[in-house]
Amino acid sequence: MKISPLCAVAVACGLASGALAEPAGAASINTGGADAPYQVNFCPVLAKQLKLAQFDFSCTPSAGTRENVERVLTDPRQLGYAEFDAFLIASKELAAEQAFSIVRQDDVRQCLYAVTRNPELTNWGELAANAQRLRFIVPAATSASFQFLRSIDPSGVGKAKEVRHAPAIETAIREALSAEDTVGLFVQFPDPDSEPFPLINELGGHIVPVIDRTILRQEAGGRKIYFAQETQVERPEWVRSARKIVTACTPVLLFTGSAGNVTPDKARKDHEDLIRTIGALNAGALMPEEGLLSKLLKRSKELSAASTEKVLEATEEARQKARPYTDKAMETARETAEQAKEAAARASDAAKPYLDKSKEAARKAYDDAMKLAKELMQKKPESPPKND
Repeated sequence: MKISPLCAVAVACGLASGALAEPAGAASINTGGADAPYQVNFCPVLAKQLKLAQFDFSCTPSAGTRENVERVLTDPRQLGYAEFDAFLIASKELAAEQAFSIVRQDDVRQCLYAVTRNPELTNWGELAANAQRLRFIVPAATSASFQFLRSIDPSGVGKAKEVRHAPAIETAIREALSAEDTVGLFVQFPDPDSEPFPLINELGGHIVPVIDRTILRQEAGGRKIYFAQETQVERPEWVRSARKIVTACTPVLLFTGSAGNVTPDKARKDHEDLIRTIGALNAGALMPEEGLLSKLLKRSKELSAASTEKVLEATEEARQKARPYTDKAMETARETAEQAKEAAARASDAAKPYLDKSKEAARKAYDDAMKLAKELMQKKPESPPKND
């Protein structure tokens, strides 16, 4: 059967319209937990700005930085949020440092906090100096940040012998505040209304700022990894002002795959255009549009060099005060080992004459026995008696 030209055109048009009716699925902006700030507060604003620039992206929840890195490694056209320190650990572990492009950095920061009920632990210097005697409870989402802190401070928190991972921040805090020899560590936006802060107050704990010179000196690719920042940890009440502390905060990154990993050429050019577009966006346009978090992020401030120096001096002094006790303990251990070694040597010397005599006696007995055996073997046997 022949198909008329009109029908052929109609079929062709139908197929074409059918193809156009099925738009390609939106690419992913990988965030974090479904109810966490990346997914709820930040990503929708970014997706809206990208939509205006003719890029179709949707916000996709994840387990956090590590999973975001893995997803972008699998599909370099995707985007992902990450804390800078955790991003460095994840990309290094996956041997993929060159596989990513950092599209934006430092529009906002997440801050590091330690928590304990031990009244003797008030700053990072005291905590680091006692790390060997403490238990650390770390939420899974914060494990990479703590891993990074341990790697840069081998003589401090790097000496921690007991580190346990909790599934969530609340679990980690409850366990950390169950005993005085336990410390929790978490990473959070500086929002005193968010989950951890009221719980710490309720359970009788206090926050220890995570900051010292070693932390603030860290860089990667010419980018600072931590900044000293004043953050609010309790809301103001009518009888008192808001409580603030100074701690280290790490930039939030927006990253994607390197353009060289995107094929074919058309897709690579589109990806390069995406990177340029996001990089050119105004930082204010990417902030949460309303709510307490938006206000707090605008009020949070980086400290001046003079103010930062005061904080670092206090932390350094605490670590120095703890050092003589640590050194004394190590010296005592060395002295005890030497004394034990000397005692063992003296005991060996004292026992030597007796051992020599015992060896000589044993040798003489052995020689006598061998001599007797030889004589018996050489002696002729007596003739048996005759029968009458």
